Amino acid sequence: MEHPLQIGRLRCFRRLRRSGSLPWRQGQSRRHRLCVVVCMVFAGLLISGSFDAMAQATGKSAKTKQKESAGPKTASPLRVATCQFPVSADIAANADWIRRQMREAAAQRADVVHFPECALSGYAGVDVQSFEDFPWTLQRDQLETILALARELQQWVILGAAHRLGGNHKPHNSLYVINPEGKIVDRYDKRFCTGGDLKHFSPGDHFVIFEIKGVTCGLLICYDIRFPELYRQYCKRGVRLMFHSFYNARQKEGSIHPKIMPPTGQAHAGMNNMFISMSNSCAPRSWESVFITPDGLIENRLPLDQPAVMVNVVDVSKKYYDASAPYRLRSIEGIWNSGETVSDPRSKDRTCY
Repeated sequence: MEHPLQIGRLRCFRRLRRSGSLPWRQGQSRRHRLCVVVCMVFAGLLISGSFDAMAQATGKSAKTKQKESAGPKTASPLRVATCQFPVSADIAANADWIRRQMREAAAQRADVVHFPECALSGYAGVDVQSFEDFPWTLQRDQLETILALARELQQWVILGAAHRLGGNHKPHNSLYVINPEGKIVDRYDKRFCTGGDLKHFSPGDHFVIFEIKGVTCGLLICYDIRFPELYRQYCKRGVRLMFHSFYNARQKEGSIHPKIMPPTGQAHAGMNNMFISMSNSCAPRSWESVFITPDGLIENRLPLDQPAVMVNVVDVSKKYYDASAPYRLRSIEGIWNSGETVSDPRSKDRTCY
């Protein structure tokens, strides 16, 4: 469609042509008249281009206003169930605990249910001594009952299990992402395996990011907590809720893990402005599962060495203390100062006083 000003310009040219009032006088050369016509055409094109640009700008402005009036994408409050039970080598017993706690979470109106590392399979090197004769068929059968229950309850599930690979490759230590349709939609494989893990597992090579009710989520497993670069990369990708699964159970007397794991999670939450659900097995000599808010405080915790479920609310619209917010992404990108540095001899001379 032509812009109204373009239509006016065309009408003006038509009137000039009909009246013979073209802008030249008698006695001017044909060459001069041709130059005048060319200049008029060129000016018309420039005006036309300006009008087109104005029309496009007007259209873009209208579209922008329409988007602004629609408002930014918002996330709904998300109810997260963090679960713990005594994970063991008994796959059927583990699956029974998982289904029972899924139903308990549903009774508390949880949107997503989070389980410990190797919750279904048992943990290699502690519960499972070797995968050589592992009952993969039994694990598959039990997993299918869990998928069916997720579909029945319309529930997201983050489930830890060993994941079989082909050939002579060792399995992955994984977290399955199960959607409310009862389908596995993604899988995180533990990237940093301990020396003991590597005797049984193959390490993973990817991040997993997904959304539940508009909240951007990520996954990590146990020893990954020792590598802050993983949290930083998830932060850079916009993750606001981390599901971090652990198997820090059946510890030796005096183990340091119960003392350092929750505080380490608190530091990651505060530095990266994330909610963190830390789900751990509750077999004896463990540490209790905790839920941490983006200010680094523990919002809630489960009882020590007892099976239990807690439901906490993730509301990303709520404001939490976040001192590093102005410079966090700047730091992640490798700019390790705030403000602008100065060029000054007394700044460069680090021995002067």
